[in-house]
Amino acid sequence: MTVGILVIIAACAIFWLVFFKLKLLRLTPGWGFVFGIFVLHLLLIFVIGLRFVTPNSTNATVVQHTIQLIPRLPEPTLVTAVLVDENVPVKKNQPLFQFDRRPYEYKVEQIKAQLAEAKQNVLILKADVEVATQKAAKAKVELNYMQHQRQMFDKLAQEQAVREQDIVQWATRVGSAQATEDEELAVLERARLKYKSEIDGVNTTVANLEAQLRQANYYLDNTTLTASEDGRIINLQVRPGMVSGIYRIGGIAALIADADRYLLATFYQENLKYVGPGQPVEVALDLYPGQIFVGKVDSIWRGNGVGQYLPSDEIPKFQQPPNVAQGQYAVKIALDDPDLLKFPIGAQGTAAIYTSGEHGAWAALRKISIRAHSWFNWLYPINF
Repeated sequence: MTVGILVIIAACAIFWLVFFKLKLLRLTPGWGFVFGIFVLHLLLIFVIGLRFVTPNSTNATVVQHTIQLIPRLPEPTLVTAVLVDENVPVKKNQPLFQFDRRPYEYKVEQIKAQLAEAKQNVLILKADVEVATQKAAKAKVELNYMQHQRQMFDKLAQEQAVREQDIVQWATRVGSAQATEDEELAVLERARLKYKSEIDGVNTTVANLEAQLRQANYYLDNTTLTASEDGRIINLQVRPGMVSGIYRIGGIAALIADADRYLLATFYQENLKYVGPGQPVEVALDLYPGQIFVGKVDSIWRGNGVGQYLPSDEIPKFQQPPNVAQGQYAVKIALDDPDLLKFPIGAQGTAAIYTSGEHGAWAALRKISIRAHSWFNWLYPINF
């Protein structure tokens, strides 16, 4: 930059000596045009230097995280109380809205009753197993007795000491006893399967109702909507009597978080050639005329929606759309001010990045430029 200034001063001095002091040549429009072109080319040094060494963005915006407050309820529910005022700071876990608890309390009571019944049924199933076990044992004893009697009659039949009719009768009794034992064993197996239907040692019906009870208690707890972190609510439109939850994806309010706010400034792509994290930044916010705030480059968002193609069966048409501005990238800037709450969401201004530090000729020119912008905010826009 210093060389450029010296060259311009030397060129102006030579021009003055040749055409005015010594009058070696007569100043004509042609000579004036040639000298003007020469000076304009030298001025490009300053334009290029300011753009690349101290890039400047007039589109810097304060960004804060916002949280959609959506009732986590399974059905439309009446709002019974609004526990927060508009634009008043709220703390994490502070109650914001109260919804009608009665339907969810009734659901909890209903499932508790079903759970108590299911636990009682487990005892009944255990008793059924014991009864079925006894019946199966009795059927086995009877079957063994019938088989023993048949064997005796078979031996007597070989000696022709009994009638054929008695042998047939005992064979029929054995078959009937066998069928009875099979039936009792099947009943016992069904009773055991019902009783032993478990998940991690808990009866499946009981486990199912316990899960339903936990879910019902979850929804009951969510009838009080609390703040997930420190912040404030603006544009509060919720009133008692409003039914919320008709559209499950619809939020009823927005919580503007206090933490982790930052400045997002957009730059033309070529201006970011020498920009990197940690470089000093100066910001002139329109909200505070005459003031300069300092910070550092946090990161560069190397992404632009122009380069995104959504899934489709159509072949992209690679042509430049009409009247489309050159793509830009955003730079995330962390402000050093200890009181970040004074920078509200959406506040706009100008940001300048000093890629070679805050000292030097280029930095001095940019400091003059951004301070002039900040002081000019006292006048712009002028409304009479």
